[in-house]
Amino acid sequence: MRKPRDNGYGIGEICLHWLMAGLVLGLVVLGFAMRRRGIDPALQFSLYQWHKSFGLIALALAGLRVFLWLAAGRVAPAPGLGVVERRASTATHLLLGFLCLVVPLAGWAVASTTTLNIPTFLFNLVVIPPLPMARSAGAEAFWSWVHATTAYTLLALAALHSAAALFHHFVRRDGVLMRMLGRRTIDPVDTPANEGSKR
Repeated sequence: MRKPRDNGYGIGEICLHWLMAGLVLGLVVLGFAMRRRGIDPALQFSLYQWHKSFGLIALALAGLRVFLWLAAGRVAPAPGLGVVERRASTATHLLLGFLCLVVPLAGWAVASTTTLNIPTFLFNLVVIPPLPMARSAGAEAFWSWVHATTAYTLLALAALHSAAALFHHFVRRDGVLMRMLGRRTIDPVDTPANEGSKR
């Protein structure tokens, strides 16, 4: 594994991060909307197709993110963090990246194993072939469970990740959040101790 780099996030990484965040949130909303009771069948079909289309986009972006990690290395945790915080930050980022791959892959597996045999249309432009998996009610149920469980885990972890970033920004005031908003350097917090050290 390559040594983490400490030169901050590039504009591409920042855009990819927020695009993935928006996609995850949007897919969760779509997931709830398309499973409402009493929904119009035609609308439900469209929502399912939109969910699958954006899910495939999320999968492609997650793959791109992993490629960038392997090519350029991960950005090192922000300075000023303790050993436990650094390990927790690294573990959280790795788990988020892993789940961003697993969730859409499991969704693709659901579409590939369902006995309904409904094709997946990528934004009504092309048909996405199913994965080479046998179709059965048991397989569909299993992959549906995997998809839902990992999606909820991803959502919970993303919420924890967001809460930690806000805690660092508003309570610790150490600039962790600002790194993902394009600021490469982190200034020391102007605390009484720091003020005294400047004299």
